[in-house]
Amino acid sequence: MMRNDNLTGPMGADSWAHWWTEVDESQTWQHRIFETLASLYCIIGIVALVQLIRIQWRVPEYGWTTQKVFHLLNFVVNTLRALVFIFRDSVQSLSIRVLGSVLLDLPGVLFFTTYTLLVLFWAEIYHQARSLSTEYLRPIFLGINIFVYAVQSGIWVYMYAHPGAHESADFWAKVFFAVISFVAALGFVIYGGRLFYMLRRFPIESKGRRKKLSEVGFVTLICFICFTFRGIVVSVSAFDKSADLDVLDHPILNFIYYMISEVIPSALVLYILRKLPPRRMTGQYHAIR
Repeated sequence: MMRNDNLTGPMGADSWAHWWTEVDESQTWQHRIFETLASLYCIIGIVALVQLIRIQWRVPEYGWTTQKVFHLLNFVVNTLRALVFIFRDSVQSLSIRVLGSVLLDLPGVLFFTTYTLLVLFWAEIYHQARSLSTEYLRPIFLGINIFVYAVQSGIWVYMYAHPGAHESADFWAKVFFAVISFVAALGFVIYGGRLFYMLRRFPIESKGRRKKLSEVGFVTLICFICFTFRGIVVSVSAFDKSADLDVLDHPILNFIYYMISEVIPSALVLYILRKLPPRRMTGQYHAIR
């Protein structure tokens, strides 16, 4: 039997490396990949906005509920990402480098807030079901997010005040972003896992309960994978410049990273949580005070 060494031997690896380099250096491929990402983010943002409008139409008598805020933040995050990828060349060539960092990093921080809101929601359900106090959950959620935005803002201010130290500030920004990604993944494991096993202990005769069990399980798994992947990739890029993200000449790496860490998880979670709330408020549908 004849063997194709071009596919299995060193030449195959060389061809793959050559193709990767050729795509990275091609402006045509750069534009195609970034336009594709922009289109996908735009579609997800529109879906989140439509879902927000549908929820408001279904329960107009209630204010900003957890579900509404979740979809609003999804719309904001995906719209910002789409705009950044549409104007990627302009963002990358800004004379004030810190503005580029803000435009590239802010959607990621908002993504953290958006999905940790689900952790808060599940934590409140779990504590209420176990007759535990929920008074400290929202202050902890707000405190963590205030801390995250304060640290990130401090890094941006330091970048602006010390332009020559941009590289070191960017390193610490990536380390910090990796840490909060791992924290988010841990939050999903703790409260998503607790809620999942609590639901499993109840009788699962009803279709609604089985659906809620699978919903919590799938969302927990998806979010854990995406935040863990995010933390690992950002950690590697902090120490290895060849794996640096958010640069024009790494379109393939950007495509893989954003698809796994944001696009696919957002699309799957929005699909899983597509069910509209009942017209009457239930005990699991909390308004944000």
